[in-house]
Amino acid sequence: MLPPILANLRIPVVASPMFIVSVPDLVIAQCKAGIVGSFPALNAREKDGEPPLLDLWLTRIQEELDRHNQANPDRPAAPFAVNQIVHRSNARLERDIEICHRHRVPIWITSLGARVEVNEAAHDCGGITLHDVINNTFAQKAIQKGADGLIAVAAGAGGHAGQESPFALVQEIRQWFNGPLLLSGAIATGRAVLAAQAMGADLAYIGSPFIATTEANAVPDYKQMIVDSKAADVVYTNLFTGVHGNYLAPSIRNAGMDPEALETADPTKMDFGAAAGKAKAWSQIWGSGQGIGAIKKIQPAGGYIDQLAAEYALARAEICG
Repeated sequence: MLPPILANLRIPVVASPMFIVSVPDLVIAQCKAGIVGSFPALNAREKDGEPPLLDLWLTRIQEELDRHNQANPDRPAAPFAVNQIVHRSNARLERDIEICHRHRVPIWITSLGARVEVNEAAHDCGGITLHDVINNTFAQKAIQKGADGLIAVAAGAGGHAGQESPFALVQEIRQWFNGPLLLSGAIATGRAVLAAQAMGADLAYIGSPFIATTEANAVPDYKQMIVDSKAADVVYTNLFTGVHGNYLAPSIRNAGMDPEALETADPTKMDFGAAAGKAKAWSQIWGSGQGIGAIKKIQPAGGYIDQLAAEYALARAEICG
């Protein structure tokens, strides 16, 4: 059974937090259109001596959504989420937890490690936690450490994706877990959202299609590459961060590398606090999931969500008769 905060969305979709790409403009547009919008806390990077940008971003998001709700009581915005990278290299984690706790962030998405204290902080301010996992073992550990729900990151997902089929991953988790379950992996249409539910997930977790939206913090060439590319253009490698993820082959070529001859990185060298890199993932090397073959144009996020909602309704009508 879904918690109330996830039960009344326009369509059962959570927009995944994308490094660099997800910013307040995109999150606000997603929430106003009726799905959960999210962003990584690490996207809010202030200069030395400036106040924490995360604090300012949360204030803006909350104030704009409050104004929307007051003006549209019959069509309130969906809640928003903040993603915390809980890997040991994230030196900002403790500070960012304090800021999110103070702002009473309603949904916390945790990645790259399950931490009891992060779940406790979320619960203490009335929030829920969703932890992303790539296999059943990690899923069990996350729930044991206090996560409320799981995001099954299956093969074909953008970002730090797993290798397991969504059918296999969801069915293994559902053998023991009845709580909130999201599915990530090449979901880009309303029909795919319905398929995720038929498979056993409660909600779909969608990222890459939102790169090709006007509110996304992505350069025009990146957005156009999403439109022009398909599943065969996505490369799975751990070279850029130490964790395996999916990237667009044309962007790898543009950085002077051969996507078919990439080295393997040492996962112990992961560093999410580093500010520089010769071909830094997500800025020069562009991430994407395999579902982008369905994306045919750059458009506002609200327009894409309208499209998803229409496709989802049509698929339900066709299948349910």
